Amino acid sequence: MDAEHGIIHFLHEVAADDVHGLTKSQENYGDSWKKRGGIGAYMMLARKWDRIERQLCGEPMYDIFSHIVRDERPEGLIDDIRDLRRYLMLVEAEMRRLDVPAAVSIHRDNA
Repeated sequence: MDAEHGIIHFLHEVAADDVHGLTKSQENYGDSWKKRGGIGAYMMLARKWDRIERQLCGEPMYDIFSHIVRDERPEGLIDDIRDLRRYLMLVEAEMRRLDVPAAVSIHRDNA
């Protein structure tokens, strides 16, 4: 598969969609995701993970690709995956905003 149709191409689309979605959420909800501090932010992540895990208990158990393909709900498993990814991005962005050394250092894969 050539680079144009490889996974990296789609990662750029995913990231752009996330930035757009987070921008809209910021306009609508502000910083409500961190209103209760780090513990609240962690619980938000945990609840989303729990929701994803609950949806993967059917057969084939934990086959996330199969479950996404079969899920025909308008706001299904893929939406929960998007939400979790965006929440994780918010946590890292907040740490970068606060100039936390671990968050602003170069990741081993980017060196």
